Amino acid sequence: MTNAPDTSSVPTSSSSTSGYDERQKWQAFWVCVGVAALTILDLSKVNVGLPSIEASLGAGPTALQLIVAGYALAFGLSLVPSGRLGDLKSRRLMFVIGLSSFTVASVLCAIAPTVELLVAARILQGVAAGIQMPQVLGLIQQLFQGRERGRAFGLFGAVIGVSTAFGPTIGGLLIAVGGAQDGWRLLFWMNVPLGIVAIVFALKLLPRTSTAPSGHNELDLMGIVLLGLTILTLMLPFVLTTGQGDDPLRWLFLVGFAGFGALFVWWEQRYKARGKSPVVHFSLFSLASYRNGTLIATVYFCALPATFLLTTLFLQQGLGLEPVYAGMVTIPFALTSAVAAFYGGRIVEKYGRSLVVLGLVLVGVGFVVLLLAATLTPPEYTPWAMAGGMLVAGTGGGFVISPNQTLTLAEVPVEMGGVAGSMGQVGQRAGTAIGTAAAVSTFYSVIAGRSEGSTLDIYHEAYRSGFLVTIALVAGALVLALLDLRARKQGRVGEAADAS
Repeated sequence: MTNAPDTSSVPTSSSSTSGYDERQKWQAFWVCVGVAALTILDLSKVNVGLPSIEASLGAGPTALQLIVAGYALAFGLSLVPSGRLGDLKSRRLMFVIGLSSFTVASVLCAIAPTVELLVAARILQGVAAGIQMPQVLGLIQQLFQGRERGRAFGLFGAVIGVSTAFGPTIGGLLIAVGGAQDGWRLLFWMNVPLGIVAIVFALKLLPRTSTAPSGHNELDLMGIVLLGLTILTLMLPFVLTTGQGDDPLRWLFLVGFAGFGALFVWWEQRYKARGKSPVVHFSLFSLASYRNGTLIATVYFCALPATFLLTTLFLQQGLGLEPVYAGMVTIPFALTSAVAAFYGGRIVEKYGRSLVVLGLVLVGVGFVVLLLAATLTPPEYTPWAMAGGMLVAGTGGGFVISPNQTLTLAEVPVEMGGVAGSMGQVGQRAGTAIGTAAAVSTFYSVIAGRSEGSTLDIYHEAYRSGFLVTIALVAGALVLALLDLRARKQGRVGEAADAS
């Protein structure tokens, strides 16, 4: 039997959305999901602009890696304190702050005259994204219950899947419009009018949440600092990994990760023992559904963004495709993942973790097809064959993200929705940085180490080597899902025996 987490030191939300009718709830939902899509879109659409940024600003491998993984790093650092503040104060207020900051940071990215300023603005943009994303998850938790929540997360997963996979296509179109030299700037200008419109709707439609009761609204500043240092020292060595002349001393940051992580756990336990509310309630991880779902999502997100980035680099640099055509290869993933996520949210209560297992199997099959298509087909047919692999993988991806999100948060109390969602997002952003570093550094190290053979042969080998990393990560997520499925079945058998 699963034990509920100890909520004795957790604030109970004094706000309610009971006054919201169905129409108002879904209006607020679409504001949240639209902004989440804008945030996630920036993780994938910028990938296709990297060659243009490299040519325009003279960016090297480290700067290009920071533009992608630095965003994920800053995203991860700001998630948990922002989620905690949203739970304690006002999710609506934090949402608007994050969205406003994201819009301003997008302007700074668009006008950046040097790669150094672009990297700095991109990191600021990641911080802003990390402020708003936990509010999205917390508000969905707050607005919906039961089967309706599964439907909401199904739609959420569909939109996020479309955003992730359509990102390269949108990026390619914008570069085609703006030109090879400065078209990448449109990737960021696009966010500005959309952000302004979203702010207006957020102020009008999002529910107001009241402050937590007296005595429970303190913020664990030391815990936030220690957690930030823990996340930073975990992700930084991977963010700095490019596969070309990397400093081996960067791995010493992992020593700091172990030390700060231990200090964080010690402080949080001590803080809670004093009757205060810590940043992270470790009792959440006593929930098998939350713990296992978070692990599965983390490993899966090690693979997914890296796959899109590798594919974009291979198609543009190896096959010489224009950005817009390289981006179009991911359209089948977007379409099938959206459909599968929508239906997955509706049937997850019936099939549970089995649906996630099926999804991961399909993702693995699709990735194998994608790899074979990239390396074995004639160049003129390669993009079409790779699109076929994306179609299969997208179907599986829709059955992973949305159902897993529903299962992960199913037993989490609503008042913990923001911080619980934040911790899951931290895992996903850390996974993005780690997986991208592992796959892309492998890709570039093969290119740097090969001096013989045709360009296409070199890129075939580089793509194969990098892609095997992502396939291994999907296999790891599948193992975790199978272990969770087995534990759930054993738990049901034990409950039936106790009842008899």
